[in-house]
Amino acid sequence: MANFNKIILVGNLTRDPQLKYLPSQMAVVEFGLAVNHKFRTKTGEDREEVLFIDCACFGKGGEVINTYCQKGKPILIEGRLKYDTWEDKQGGGKRSKHSIVVDNFQLLGGRDGAAGGGGGGYSNAGAPPAYEGGGEGGYDQAPPAQRPPARPAPPRPAPNRGPAPAQRPPAEPPFGEEQQFKDDDIPF
Repeated sequence: MANFNKIILVGNLTRDPQLKYLPSQMAVVEFGLAVNHKFRTKTGEDREEVLFIDCACFGKGGEVINTYCQKGKPILIEGRLKYDTWEDKQGGGKRSKHSIVVDNFQLLGGRDGAAGGGGGGYSNAGAPPAYEGGGEGGYDQAPPAQRPPARPAPPRPAPNRGPAPAQRPPAEPPFGEEQQFKDDDIPF
């Protein structure tokens, strides 16, 4: 039977990220994400639903989120759903929730919360694939062994497309040597 567990969301952080370390000294950052869904009812009324999701990112990616993100910052995340269950300490019985384990993310918005283009992206592909545990966060067990690195694909021969096109003259630089840039002029 085939299985597929992937989720991609764009939303805003609902709280500042909380950085923790596993016993193996791997960083894990937890944060909340709010995702809005706007729609129109049959009566023509505009409505909006807000979905709140708990997220966790491991390793270097978690440290990056902890450093550059704060409450309200937009972010694109890609990851997988995780289902946690635990016993309520106040005698409320068995509790459960879904959360997202982030594999990749893209920081959105400009510097210092200004609107604008995208920020840096990160792929957490080297992180361990799963953390199963019995605690409330599900992160109290040591991570499984790392997967061996994938072998690179063999090089493909270039297709034969006939004679090469004529050489173009080198392009002139768009700015003269007198043009100076400051750090604030660079948008990223």
